[in-house]
Amino acid sequence: MDDIQVLVCDDSALMRNLISRIIDGTEGLKVAGTAMNGKFCLQKIPSLQPDIIVLDIEMPEMTGVQFLEERKKQGIDIPVIILSSIATKGAAVTMQCLELGASDFITKPSGSTSSNISSVGSDLIEAVASYGRRYAMRKGKDIPPIDFYMQQAKQKESKPTILNTARPDSSRSPSAAQVSPKPIFSPPSSFSSTTKKEPAVIEPLRKPGSIDIVAIGISTGGPNALREVFAKIDPKFPKPILVVQHMPAGFTKEFAASLNRICPLEVKEAEEGDLIHPGQIYIAPGDFHIVVEKSTLCNVIHLSKEDPRNGHRPSADVLFESVAKIYQNRALGVIMTGMGRDGAVQPAEMRKQGAWTLGQDEKTAIVYGMPKVAFELGAVQKQVPLEDMANEINRLVKSA
Repeated sequence: MDDIQVLVCDDSALMRNLISRIIDGTEGLKVAGTAMNGKFCLQKIPSLQPDIIVLDIEMPEMTGVQFLEERKKQGIDIPVIILSSIATKGAAVTMQCLELGASDFITKPSGSTSSNISSVGSDLIEAVASYGRRYAMRKGKDIPPIDFYMQQAKQKESKPTILNTARPDSSRSPSAAQVSPKPIFSPPSSFSSTTKKEPAVIEPLRKPGSIDIVAIGISTGGPNALREVFAKIDPKFPKPILVVQHMPAGFTKEFAASLNRICPLEVKEAEEGDLIHPGQIYIAPGDFHIVVEKSTLCNVIHLSKEDPRNGHRPSADVLFESVAKIYQNRALGVIMTGMGRDGAVQPAEMRKQGAWTLGQDEKTAIVYGMPKVAFELGAVQKQVPLEDMANEINRLVKSA
């Protein structure tokens, strides 16, 4: 098996050491090199040939934004993960990075406590493995399936990472004091991304009706996938669209604004009591579940702080559950790229009620987790490539 090669770009030596420690401590990931700003990062790409870049935003000489602008000019297609403390106070800058081609973002911990570092480590492994794996495989590398990395990410959540900031002995290699040994951990043969189950059979209670609402659940890989779908949506799309994108609080308002700039429909962050209007897209706010409540004249949006479901708030399953209850066979549920099971169970309930359902296919999903589970549960009528998803949604809503 080959390693996913990672280039780490951050102006802080402490953060470069910390990020390298997490990556080099994960079997199947390897730090190809580091850079202290965007300029040096660009210079190192030709020789290091990384599969993914982990990028800070605020750096001297060439910032992360400037790097992404130059990357775009040069036609560099290596995926980039934003990892920056500015993200928590500058969501607009983070969204600008996504618009410039960054794949995803993670916020740095506010301090150096072990609990914060463990959380970032798990998120970092998931993002690096998800995006880097796809790029590495396109280059012909033999890379383990995503579950191989996720098992290690879970192990790191339960074993706090402690950063050794002691100055390295000059007689030792430069990374010896910062990087813990890799675990002896090889991908067992049971890890297989190609293992498929025959989907369960669901007998709907009623035939599918005309579509009055569209509900979308999406996670890892979602920001850019939604940009592609909503850029192609019919300008005269006649129904409302509700979206759960797993994203931290403080980012979804800017995310909705960034989508609004490229979408022919109005896109907004959902608010408590919003009337659900046709031709409008509502993004669930970070840290709130979004549900539909029935009203005499017009159904409305309710935001909930109930416990996370499937480890998430907002949860796609919470949205799908409410849509199945209110709209029954007059809805379209769409489950797209993402890790885990959130949004996989309740589309099955939508199918049982007679609703239409779509799932993103394995080839185009950054992580074929949520759509795979939904498909195996019999919840997906049709699997659709990302590039065709908008057209399929447009077609179904018009013809159903």
